[in-house]
Amino acid sequence: MHLALCALLALAPAAGNAQSPPPPRAGPNGPNGLTGLWLNPAGSVAVQVEPCADALCGHVVWASEEAKADARDSGVTALLGTAVLEQYRPTGARRWAGTVYVPDMGHHFDSTIEAIGPDVMRVRGCVLHRLLCRSQDWNHIARLPQ
Repeated sequence: MHLALCALLALAPAAGNAQSPPPPRAGPNGPNGLTGLWLNPAGSVAVQVEPCADALCGHVVWASEEAKADARDSGVTALLGTAVLEQYRPTGARRWAGTVYVPDMGHHFDSTIEAIGPDVMRVRGCVLHRLLCRSQDWNHIARLPQ
């Protein structure tokens, strides 16, 4: 469990401030506000989010060479196509719960996704029955990075 806790601490930089996000607004990203292309805060991974049965899922469609190397070091030989957002189901207004897979750590975490603006989603991963969580704000993009 200690290893998982350390891995989660490395999941993302700490949130910049503790203020509440602005109220969510309807976005251009489909009826649920989350479908489409999303880029992580480091600009190293792009994920395509789309419906999968009665849930939302996301898989890697672009990654920097550094992200691919980090994933390979953790045993993920082909980062492109890897499912990283799994079985997210609605839990409230503009909020979903599912599992996030962090390839460079090789671990799955309980997770929530929240649409906090028209082009921003907050991905939060937790351990220890949601006692310790970290989050990242991902940005909607119109096309893949070059």
